[in-house]
Parts: sequence; structure tokens; C-alpha cells
Amino acid sequence: MKEYLYITLRQKPELRESAAEWFNSKWGVPTQAYLECMDEYLGGNTEYGWYLCLDGDRIVGGMGVIENDFHDRKDLSPNVCAVYTEEEYRCQGIAGKLLDLAVADMRSKGISPVYLVTDHTGFYERYGWEFYCMAQGDGEEEPTRLYIHK
Repeated sequence: MKEYLYITLRQKPELRESAAEWFNSKWGVPTQAYLECMDEYLGGNTEYGWYLCLDGDRIVGGMGVIENDFHDRKDLSPNVCAVYTEEEYRCQGIAGKLLDLAVADMRSKGISPVYLVTDHTGFYERYGWEFYCMAQGDGEEEPTRLYIHK
């Protein structure tokens, strides 16, 4: 099985711009929005981090932790966001390891629980997440599932 490197952006801050562009290419959120969140993290203004999986120098998976992931339950924070694994790297446990890294990192800083919104059912439960409630996504017609990790 191939070995990948799992890091926080603080461990390799030189990846800031390429990471922001990578997330933008996956989710369509402006690169500048990612850069602002990453700068807050890298500057020590927040402990809400950014997590990457690298295959050599290529980003193949990633996610962040932000205050709110564009939904109406502003009281439920922080939120894991932008979870993505490159298609050819899926089914190798990359997202699960990144989720575990993010939850452990948050917990080590006294931040628990953590939330996330998703349309997936069955995936996040494998990694200790529990369905919590439905939330209304900004600009979405239908409510979406909101999960908690305690």
C-alpha cells in the first residue's frame, strides 16, 4: 500500500497558495476566500486548521475547519469543510485519515465537538461521526444532513 504524507498547513506553509488554488478547483469557492482563512490559521489568529494529504508534492486530498460551512445553524461550530479526495485516490482511506487528523487536532486544542454538513449517508459514520440534525444550506432548496463528532 502506498505511503502518503498527512500534514497540517502549518507544517508546510509554503503550500498555502497551491492549496487555496486546489480547493478552489474542487469547490468553486474563490481562491481569495481560502487564502483569507488559511492566513488566519497560519498567523495564529485561529486554531481552525487546514489539512492535506500529499503524494510526493501533489495534493491528493484535503479539508479545512471553519466557523460555519454556509448553513443556518450558526450555533453549531466549528465545521469541517471542503472535504475532497482526488478521484483516482479514493477508496484508500485518505478522507478518513484526514477527518481523524482534523478531529484530533481540534480536540488537542480543547475544541470539541466538531460539525459538518453533507449529502452523503453512511460515509462519515465509519469515522465516528453521528447524524445530528438537518440544516438549511445558504441558497439551497432542500435541507442537508448535519453531523457531529464528539
